[in-house]
Amino acid sequence: MVAIADGVKTGRMSIRDVSLYVDIVGQGYPLLLMHGGPGADHWTLRALRRCADRFTMVFYDHRCNGRSDGAVSSMTWDNLTADADALRERLGIQRWAVLGHSFGGCVALEYALRYPDRLSHLILLDTGADSRWWRENALEVLRRRGYSRQKVELVRRWFAGEFQPGEFMPILMRIGGAYAYRPILGAIRTLVHGGWRTKTRPEALIFAGRHLLKDWSVTERLGEIAVPTLVIAGVHDFLFPPECQRQLAAGLPNAQLELIERAGHNPHDERPAAVMPAIRRFFAANPPQQP
Repeated sequence: MVAIADGVKTGRMSIRDVSLYVDIVGQGYPLLLMHGGPGADHWTLRALRRCADRFTMVFYDHRCNGRSDGAVSSMTWDNLTADADALRERLGIQRWAVLGHSFGGCVALEYALRYPDRLSHLILLDTGADSRWWRENALEVLRRRGYSRQKVELVRRWFAGEFQPGEFMPILMRIGGAYAYRPILGAIRTLVHGGWRTKTRPEALIFAGRHLLKDWSVTERLGEIAVPTLVIAGVHDFLFPPECQRQLAAGLPNAQLELIERAGHNPHDERPAAVMPAIRRFFAANPPQQP
């Protein structure tokens, strides 16, 4: 098992100017997991704990998300990536693999560009390198799937941050089914995998939609990321559909692509029996050097 210098397994850790909620499980090569949202927390990735026999898995909540603190206005790319690297240093880890889901994948891409020497492997789970995929293309995908004009407009407002905190759950209840291949089963799986424990922070999503993610793109810089990368996503993801994943993988010099059938935006919940072996195969083909 990787020796964690701080000795903390679960709880808050003072990192830079904030307190981050951290949960460390498993044994083996260190793997940092960056959750999606923004406005969600590390419990949305709970299904991936099945890989704890292979990795020392470092789950955490981004600043201003979940059980971590910090002023929402401090949620910048500089701070989000510096937090992650300060956590690495605090834990006494020289290099680690990083997995980012959805918004966490955006943070992971920024981290790979800013801290290339600290990253050994990159896993991008249902994410993209350009905000137009969820601000524009996702709306068209939903129209083609027969969603009403009212629901498409709710999705637009959701990703643009054009709502008040009290509207967060009512909007999510109306559009949440779009995230899953089979909405009812998807909701059940999410609850089974710990979704009921998720602490939501609407302010983080609002701020990101209005500021952090508006017009964001690293598409032109993907060629700078040289580490082995697994691009993996559900075929039925309306946010980052297969054409997005193919473009993302094509822009990365050392990437392989895995598309998961019968899954939407959260294939780790919907199809864990397909996702976990794909992650294991990726590391078997690209064995890390022990730090």
